[in-house]
Amino acid sequence: MEMSFRWYGMDDPVTLDKIKQIPGMTGIVSAIYDIPVGDVWPYERIMELKTIIEESGFKLSIIESVPVHEDIKMGLDNRDKWIKNYQETIRNLSKAGINKVCYNFMPVFDWTRSQLDAPLADGSNSLLYDEEKVKNIDPLSGELTLPGWDISYQASELRNIIDAYQDISEKKLMENLIYFLQEVIPVAEEEDVYLAIHPDDPPWSIFGLPRVVKDKESVEYILETVHSIHNGITFCTGSYGANPENNLLDIIEVAKNRIHFVHARNIKWIGKKSFQETSHLARDGSIDMVGVISKLIEIGFHGPIRPDHGRMIWGEEGRPGYGLYDRALGVTYLNGIIDTVKYRQEGNK
Repeated sequence: MEMSFRWYGMDDPVTLDKIKQIPGMTGIVSAIYDIPVGDVWPYERIMELKTIIEESGFKLSIIESVPVHEDIKMGLDNRDKWIKNYQETIRNLSKAGINKVCYNFMPVFDWTRSQLDAPLADGSNSLLYDEEKVKNIDPLSGELTLPGWDISYQASELRNIIDAYQDISEKKLMENLIYFLQEVIPVAEEEDVYLAIHPDDPPWSIFGLPRVVKDKESVEYILETVHSIHNGITFCTGSYGANPENNLLDIIEVAKNRIHFVHARNIKWIGKKSFQETSHLARDGSIDMVGVISKLIEIGFHGPIRPDHGRMIWGEEGRPGYGLYDRALGVTYLNGIIDTVKYRQEGNK
């Protein structure tokens, strides 16, 4: 596996020089964050990002993310314009030598939590999702604004978009996703770029919005309907694992050979549809991280993997979920699992 780390650019307090000191780190996961959603990513801007990363001794492992315009998700009449832009971005990424792209198809809002600094028993804090609190939050009030959310919409525009989704069922949203894939995957094949859809986070409806990438059945449908090695998934342990009914090993088996990227994080179930993020250790959460990594090795996954949302520990402050210290600990833990499993596979005791 190619151990990688999320980096948010030159203004990220977690610098490339700091990331370089994490043992076994070879790849960087990043994106261009100031280009409006839907616009074409210029080749020159892509090369600028890639050059900065490579000059620090890393490989730009995967782009996370190239956002999908809301008009595509809603299936509006003008979606083909935005799809053509997406196709052109794929071509520019390929020209720059980048062949993996993570994206999601979550309506309006990216990953959602009810609290960014919920305390843990050890004195650290982490991201928390409390279903009852989320039910009582008005996403238009501004009381909850999370990293990853597109906050460029005006309140009235956002209201119109949310209202429009009330007439879009999960079946229709899935049809819109398939339409998008049928248009972009042929270009990805031509350019040898692998698309990896991230699951919904959490994997159920929030704020009355439909969600369609949430379990083994939806993954199987997406991969079979648009049957191409270039149409794959980002396997996120914390997103799929937030639903206790999801068997992560079954999802890996269904998606084997089509998993292009892995997010490894642990969460602890604390109630029906509620969870808090923990350290990466299997004993601290509800995810069998050892079993997951072992299964990924069994199916031959060798692509980029990154530690996902970490706790804030040792007084660190910064982007919630994306501090340095706990994610670095997560890398060390994941590398320990990988080394142990491979050591045993080679017949050593």
